[in-house]
Amino acid sequence: MNRQKMKHYEIDGKPDILSLTLPELEEQITLMGEKKFRARQVYEWLHVKQVTGFDEMTNLSAQLRNKLAERFCLNSLFIVKKLASNTDNTLKYLYRLYDGNHIESVVMEYNHGTSLCVSTQVGCKMGCNFCASTIAGFKRNLLPSEILLQVYEAQRDSGRKISSIVLMGIGEPLDNFDNVIRFFELISSPDGMNLSLRHISLSTCGVVPKIYELAKLRLGVTLSISLHATSNEQRSATMPINNKYDINELIKACKDYFKETGRRISFEYAVIEGVNDSKDDALRLKKLLSGLMCHINLIPVNKIDERDYTSSKKSTLSFQKYLTDLGLNATVRRTLGADINAACGQLRREYEI
Repeated sequence: MNRQKMKHYEIDGKPDILSLTLPELEEQITLMGEKKFRARQVYEWLHVKQVTGFDEMTNLSAQLRNKLAERFCLNSLFIVKKLASNTDNTLKYLYRLYDGNHIESVVMEYNHGTSLCVSTQVGCKMGCNFCASTIAGFKRNLLPSEILLQVYEAQRDSGRKISSIVLMGIGEPLDNFDNVIRFFELISSPDGMNLSLRHISLSTCGVVPKIYELAKLRLGVTLSISLHATSNEQRSATMPINNKYDINELIKACKDYFKETGRRISFEYAVIEGVNDSKDDALRLKKLLSGLMCHINLIPVNKIDERDYTSSKKSTLSFQKYLTDLGLNATVRRTLGADINAACGQLRREYEI
């Protein structure tokens, strides 16, 4: 094991055991003077049985459990607040991390199964001005274990099996690229939860170089682009990332991603009444996405106190009709957890302000 890599996944000077792959754990276990097969036993306790403490690993000797506790940190999340929708079984969690920071995740029920929206950072640097996640400020990247634990804790607390994951909570996943890729490796491990990466969607506001890096890995994840505008002027006014990677660069990267992976791309489009929902917007969107296999997911913009953006069902449906009349595949995202403000970022912001 590269010691620099181990240090990267440390908490309070100890290796973060939940962020280690099985081969890395095998190396660490053998360095402790234990048989290599013990690592597989430990890995199963962590990622299949999803225990919260070394003392729960009952097929290991007390001596080995003590050695593990001395050598490693077993990270955990603490539920600060849990909101349950009275209308659609959506659950929203506010978690406290080991260092006192807070993140959110949301459990959502669909006909095809239970989906979990996870956070990848504490706060966000991107500055999209219709998003609550960026208002409370950026603190740090999440460790792979902290992304993973949102899945494990949601299953443990809710009693529901998570069948799909969206990286669409607090933070920009591609701004925490290495830790997100490690999370993918852990969640899809045949020796762990073994969730197919085809059941994972990654949402980005458009960090173009990382889209190319992701494409090269050919992981099978669904790329979801937070587009929200049809011109550079319009997009730069709401999404500062467009000043660095403009809309034409972004769309080219998407087309190249599709060529490399063969995976259909999803475009998230927050409909802001009077801002980006005109017939001209629909025509520009048609031109932008020409030749690209994609789906447009229309989202009525979430109301936040610091912004005066609004949306309505009528305006969203009207814009959808403009798009479908042009032959584009556009649907309106089903609103879940509206009675508990389930959009990520709002609960953390309210709690920390």
